[in-house]
Amino acid sequence: MAAVDAFDRALVAGLLRVQPARAADLTVLARAVAGSPLAARVAEAAEKAAAGAASEEHFTALAAARTALLSAAHDALTVRLDETSGRTRGEPTAAAPADGRAPNLLQAARTWLADLARTGWQGIDHELVGAAAPIVSAMLPDPALRRLATLLDGFAAELAASCPGTAVERFPARRWADLWARALLLTRSGATGPAATGTATGRLLPLGVDLHEHATAVQAQVHAVYEPADGATPRLVRASVSVPKPDTVVAAGVWQLLRPRLSLLAALGEGRAMDLTDMPLTEEGDLLWDDERARTGEPADPFATARVALPTATAATTAPLDRHPARLAEPVFLEGYGTRRDGDTLTFALPGHSLAVDTDRVPAAGPLTPDAVAASSACIGLLRWDDGRFRLQPLAVETTVRRKTVAVQAGAWAGGTTDKAGAKAEKAATDAVTVLRERAGRLLRK
Repeated sequence: MAAVDAFDRALVAGLLRVQPARAADLTVLARAVAGSPLAARVAEAAEKAAAGAASEEHFTALAAARTALLSAAHDALTVRLDETSGRTRGEPTAAAPADGRAPNLLQAARTWLADLARTGWQGIDHELVGAAAPIVSAMLPDPALRRLATLLDGFAAELAASCPGTAVERFPARRWADLWARALLLTRSGATGPAATGTATGRLLPLGVDLHEHATAVQAQVHAVYEPADGATPRLVRASVSVPKPDTVVAAGVWQLLRPRLSLLAALGEGRAMDLTDMPLTEEGDLLWDDERARTGEPADPFATARVALPTATAATTAPLDRHPARLAEPVFLEGYGTRRDGDTLTFALPGHSLAVDTDRVPAAGPLTPDAVAASSACIGLLRWDDGRFRLQPLAVETTVRRKTVAVQAGAWAGGTTDKAGAKAEKAATDAVTVLRERAGRLLRK
């Protein structure tokens, strides 16, 4: 991580006129991969970059070295997590090569990313950042390029919000370097190919939903245990849906945008399993959801699933470019812990160690609250790596209300709700969407 930070400092200043201290940072990165197959290429790239003479190929080598180091950190953390939980994990297979379509657009993206590296975050301006717009517009119609186009679009928006770079006191150096390196590698032919896909036939037992909300988009990712019909070992899987949204639709209102595109959300809200028939399933554990291949099954309590099925489920492997500490999100079940609050910081006290709870990740689109988490006796959550330590993101908890144990889920309103707060938020969102549709209709008629 020290080598990654060293390279990130060099990107802040830019790689066109490299100062001695930043040249030393590039050397640190090269030394960190000296024992790997990348050694010769990265050593040459670091030397060229230090001299201000790096080409796009050299920048790609530096991005690959940085990505490899973060992949190694991801793998070490995964091993630690598996040893602690006793979880087994699948073995990866080689990815199929991409077909190399639209080489001119990929080249244009590489050129823009190389210009960013030469300029550095301190030198960005609206003219440089705005050069990404036509590239993104040309990429978006092609589904094969949409992943890269979306990344470039979001990256450029973040950069534009900080222009000019000369006026910024502190840069999100690691985040921007992550986005830069990932985008640069995605421009290479063969970086991503078709996902190795099989099919899933059996029972799907939801554990909880992780909601990612931004001003103009929202994603729901359901974590679940898949029990194959043939009696094979259960697997940890995910099913995701992403949709654009107006920035006025917030909190529980987002469910009405997501619900029509993923029937699994209704089953989750009702506490039911789903029966799958030939549902596409990638090697990485992602269900490519098709409502025609799923039907609602019998009642399934997430906490019963967490106690009985989760301990025996095999975790999926991680695709090479997705191996990054920030991508860790492992479903775990905890109970019998104590809780401790220090201001806004909540900690679960477990035998032999403590675990910080990331209550900031609890979405406003459900009844789960930090107070409910603090009063809980059992928790289903995602174990994440954040700023040098593991933290727990709660998905659902068991707590005591009027001497009865009740379950509170972050996704309880996913399939609809009669809860007063949830119904009020959905109504407000419905009104906002209706107004926006009327305005859009007027504009189109004009």
